[in-house]
Amino acid sequence: MAEARLQAEDLETEADFQRLRESTWSMSVGAPIVHKDLSLITLVPKSSGSYPAVTMKKVLSSIESAA
Repeated sequence: MAEARLQAEDLETEADFQRLRESTWSMSVGAPIVHKDLSLITLVPKSSGSYPAVTMKKVLSSIESAA
């Protein structure tokens, strides 16, 4: 009983993966390529994760001034 249920779930999961593959493929065919300009990211200060860290106020301020 449990084995039959697992096999049914396996088939259902495989069908889900197949639908996902097909939908992803169909979305990518003929889709325009968009190139993002990430040059402004250099204006945001990086945090090393150690103390003293870059404050959120400084991060938001730099983003606001870049905008």
